[in-house]
Amino acid sequence: MSRLPFEFHLALRYLRPKRSLISVIPFTSIVGVMLGVAVLIIVISVMSGFHEMTRQKILGFNAHLKVYQNGAPLRDHERLARIVSSNKAVRAVSPFVMGKVLIETRPAEGAGSALVDAPWLRGIDADLERRVSTLHTNIIAGEFNVRGNGLLVGRQLAQSLRLGVGDRLSVYSTRQLQRMKEGRDKKEEVAIKPDEYTVKGIFDVGYYEYNVSVIVGSLANAQDLYDLGENVHGLMVMLDNPFKVEAVRRELYEALHRGGGEYIVTTWPEENAGLLQAVMVEKSVMFYILFFIMIVAAFGITSVLITFVVQKTREIGVLKALGATSGQVMGVFLSQSLVVGLIGVLGGFGLGWLALAYRNEFLLAMRKLTGFELFPQAIYNLPELPAVIVPSEIILICGGSMLLCVLAGLLPAWYAGRLKPVEALRYE
Repeated sequence: MSRLPFEFHLALRYLRPKRSLISVIPFTSIVGVMLGVAVLIIVISVMSGFHEMTRQKILGFNAHLKVYQNGAPLRDHERLARIVSSNKAVRAVSPFVMGKVLIETRPAEGAGSALVDAPWLRGIDADLERRVSTLHTNIIAGEFNVRGNGLLVGRQLAQSLRLGVGDRLSVYSTRQLQRMKEGRDKKEEVAIKPDEYTVKGIFDVGYYEYNVSVIVGSLANAQDLYDLGENVHGLMVMLDNPFKVEAVRRELYEALHRGGGEYIVTTWPEENAGLLQAVMVEKSVMFYILFFIMIVAAFGITSVLITFVVQKTREIGVLKALGATSGQVMGVFLSQSLVVGLIGVLGGFGLGWLALAYRNEFLLAMRKLTGFELFPQAIYNLPELPAVIVPSEIILICGGSMLLCVLAGLLPAWYAGRLKPVEALRYE
């Protein structure tokens, strides 16, 4: 005697393969659920990987917190840095200057005309910068050197301006350009000699926006360009745990205001809210679109069970004539949808995990066979396809899919439970 409830035992018997076309239909339903779950797991995990990779790149080049003076440069930044450093959660502090500049290349004679761009100049203290960013580890040509009139240039910017290590640049600050404009408005001759800089290194932090729009120089040179004297634009603050920024921000805000002055403390999620939000929205939209695959698979289960109900109408009549209740008959077909869903979800989880484990090998094989690169490194700046399996997301996908499969069996089960024994036995 089987220990399984007779409804479950009968459901398994109905699903057992037979030599008929109808017996293939449950298999196709299981495959539909399996593929739907696998695709959802693969896509959502890859999107989570992109989100995590983007976050790591932001945290590698940007500070976890930044401290600004309200509407003015930071004065006495060394004293403020000591106050910030006294917080136990702070790992390192470094002053910075950040502003727009106009740069003009100085090509050798016969090497073409000069090229112009307007990137952001980030003035840094080279020694402290090593503690607040990964810039020094991302130099792909030349060296991490901003001594004298040395500059570091992002890879994409260097490519667009045809720059290499050792090339010279003229740099104009916004103040210099403003003086030139004022002189022209007054019809006066204003001769402003730009500062000459030399490209000492080219960096690639793995994020296109930084590589194409930022150059890095010494703090002293940036202070001179913006007539700041000994002042700076702000402090970059690195924490031991970048995900505790809100709590640390409140503590730093209180500590700084006790010392007098109006200060603004910003966090890395705030400064990159647009980018992070875009990635999250993209991930959510992808999830909702792909979840329709599971809804289609659920309709497949419904059609399969309706077919079974029609095929087994006489057997349902016999069951009811022998004393089976409507609830027990419903249980048979609900158990069928449960079994189809369970096998499909488990198979989809296994297939999805396998595809994620060998995703890069698959992409490499496809590139060798077809010559087509699905995720070109030159565009995405990724050595491999990122993927992060988030347990809560996997539970949501598998649990939601199981729920859909069970709900798909409600209508056929309800119809089977309503059949009257006499009408069912007369069914041809």
